[in-house]
Amino acid sequence: MGDSDYSLRMATADDAGFLTDMLVSAVNWDPAREAVGCDRVLRDRHTAHYVEGWPRPGDLGVVAVEAGGQPIGAAWLRLFSSDDPGYGFVAEDVPELSVGVLQPWRGQGVGRALLAEVARKAVEHGFARICLSVERANRARRLYAAEGFTTVESGPDSDTMVMVLSER
Repeated sequence: MGDSDYSLRMATADDAGFLTDMLVSAVNWDPAREAVGCDRVLRDRHTAHYVEGWPRPGDLGVVAVEAGGQPIGAAWLRLFSSDDPGYGFVAEDVPELSVGVLQPWRGQGVGRALLAEVARKAVEHGFARICLSVERANRARRLYAAEGFTTVESGPDSDTMVMVLSER
C-alpha cells in the first residue's frame, strides 16, 4: 500500500457514518485495551460531539479513499464552545482535530497526508491554529509533533497540542 494506492477528497454529509467509524477507531488506538463499541462512543457526550450533526457550520474534513473508492481514513476539524469543550479545547476560534485510519493502512503515510491536507484547508478557511488531544502512549503523538504540533497543556496521560498554521 503506497502513496498511489489512495487519494484525498473533502468530507461531505454523506461521510458522517465513516467519520463515526474513524472516531471509534481513534478511541480504540490501543489494542491492549478492551475495545469501546460505537454505541458507547455515541452515548458518551465527550466523544459523540466530535461527529454528531456532521457537518455543522465551520466543520471541515478530508477523507482518504483507496483506489476502489472505499474510505480508509479521515481527518476533520470541529469548533467547540467553552461550555461544551472537546478534550483538546484551546479556544472557541481554534478547531479541534480528529484523525482515524483503518488498521491495515496505519503506518503507510495516510495519517500524515490527511493531516497535511486538513491543515492546508484550515488555512484556506481562515484558521490560524488547530488543536488536538492525544494520549502520550499513542504513537500518533510522534506524528503530530513531527508535523509541527507543540504541547500547550499536559494531563496525567495525555497532552493538548496546538499547530500554528502560519508556520506551515
